Amino acid sequence: MTTNTVSATTDSGESTPAERHERAMRTAERVLARPSATTTLRDRLTALLEDGSSVYDLSSAPDIYGGGIVADLERKVADLLGKEDAAFFPTGTMAQQVALRCWAERTGNRKVALHPLSHPEVFEANAFRLVSDLHPVPATGSPYHPTAAEISSLPATFGALMLELPMRDAGYLLPTWEELVAVTQAARERNAIVHFDGARLWECTSHFDRTLAEIAALADTVYVSFYKSLDGLSGAALAGPRSLIAETRTWRHRYGGRIFQQFPAALAALVGLERELPRLPERVARTKVVASAMAEGFRAAGLSWFKVLPERPHTLQFQVWLPFSAESLVAAATRQAEDTGVAVFQMPWWEPGMPPGLSVTEVTTDAESLTWTADDIRAAVIDFVRYLER
Repeated sequence: MTTNTVSATTDSGESTPAERHERAMRTAERVLARPSATTTLRDRLTALLEDGSSVYDLSSAPDIYGGGIVADLERKVADLLGKEDAAFFPTGTMAQQVALRCWAERTGNRKVALHPLSHPEVFEANAFRLVSDLHPVPATGSPYHPTAAEISSLPATFGALMLELPMRDAGYLLPTWEELVAVTQAARERNAIVHFDGARLWECTSHFDRTLAEIAALADTVYVSFYKSLDGLSGAALAGPRSLIAETRTWRHRYGGRIFQQFPAALAALVGLERELPRLPERVARTKVVASAMAEGFRAAGLSWFKVLPERPHTLQFQVWLPFSAESLVAAATRQAEDTGVAVFQMPWWEPGMPPGLSVTEVTTDAESLTWTADDIRAAVIDFVRYLER
């Protein structure tokens, strides 16, 4: 996606609008989300030590090139997803390239059908093509997930279908369960394997009304993230057949992902699985309340046009579109947080360019959102619009 964002630098050395906005969001007293990544190093390390002792024996020896706590985390993820094995990766970008590279060697077809808005196409600097010699094939031209009919009628042969669940750049959208079953069946009828980009798969159980294992059963391999949804430090896991995961461990080494020690990230992931994962259904339900209250706030403020996408969020995130410049929206959010201590739009705004004249931001929620009533959110949005109009 081509975007126009507010500049983060100035020649004078003074605080830029982006820096001022970041500071205001970090120090705001009331927010919808306060991820650990926004706290201090001391707070992060203290919390990891305190929380980690409740989920793992900290007198154990640390991992060395895997094993130990990393291996225990891999087994836990494999069990949660109902797969034979799982491998820890330092990043999801690496995990997915390695998975699809291994599948390409097995199928003899290096083409991967995927949505043009999917993560490898938007955020990974053409790594599929330039690093792994994989060849993306557009699975659809619509802003929604590909349908079974579209997969069945693709003129190109492909060895793998990759589905991003949820699809971030389309508004964190998920298909219905029936649509997901049908599209995976259509791929198998084309003799293709199915891979899920499930960075936020942890959040999807409520929408599908299925367990993680039931969802993952539709795919041959699944990638999950530990810092998205679970508030971990970093890292990812790739789950699938034991023989395939063994191959990915070899390629992980070749890609530079065999790291000496990874116990801080592994421990944080275990904390997230123990503490954050069970709370996600409640938070997803709360996100729907947040989105609805925001829409009501925009209407009450008299805005002639706005868009909350989707109207009923499928996960912990959604988009908000407004017909103002990104610069004016960031400035309004900054002033509101500085003056009132309330930050309802914490993420930057940007201008995609199409349609012209519109800006978009992402809204995410965590436990902080549970302290807001719908009336609180409506009032904060109305106040935000007042700052925008000043």
